[in-house]
Amino acid sequence: LGVATRLYGEHKLNVVGVPKTMDNDLSATDYTFGFDTSVTKAMEAAEALMDTGRSHRRVMVLEVMGRHAGWVALFTAVASAADFVCIPEKEIDTAALLAKIKAAYSKKKFALVVTSEASSLPAVGEGEQKRELDQFGHVILKDRGMGERIASFIEKNTGFETRSAVIGHMQRGGAPTLFDRMLGVRVGVKAAELVRDGQFGQMSALVGNKIVGVPLEKATGELKTVSSDWNGLMEVLF
Repeated sequence: LGVATRLYGEHKLNVVGVPKTMDNDLSATDYTFGFDTSVTKAMEAAEALMDTGRSHRRVMVLEVMGRHAGWVALFTAVASAADFVCIPEKEIDTAALLAKIKAAYSKKKFALVVTSEASSLPAVGEGEQKRELDQFGHVILKDRGMGERIASFIEKNTGFETRSAVIGHMQRGGAPTLFDRMLGVRVGVKAAELVRDGQFGQMSALVGNKIVGVPLEKATGELKTVSSDWNGLMEVLF
């Protein structure tokens, strides 16, 4: 959509957009299609990890996607009743992380941490002097291994056997959820209406329960990240 915004703004091409991203980081829309499916798959993976964590008395760390925004990690952690969540918007409080894991383990003999691939763990440093970039100038995160770093940190500082898993690109495939199917149809129909009416430079968006057209520059001008409004819920749950 960033390219579409430039094509319309700089070259006056007739462009209409739809909110397609599993990261849910587009402004001007409440949800993007792909996000619900991605979180559902991540939630199922988290619940499977809890089964093995419970049976082997281990701490399990699940790494999910999310380059700039922690929506996937946050929603996965809430839905799967994880014990701690790590998101890129907030540097990991290592003391709080260890305290939560110790408390959870003493009670149920296992624990679950969900982390975004782009989270930051200052205690171990980044260790990336030369970082490879993709064609869009983004740091390639596949070799960063945030889940493994967090798992190693937890095991070293608690003595609890800890394992990590990366769901990776399985989040991007498979059958879409009912919510995503309905949202995809609704924004698709709205996009067709925008084309029919000559309202170019717009993106169809979900606002409340309505599908509306919004300017592309409003949708792409600023990433929608996890805001401080969610801090209260995170403090209660994690």
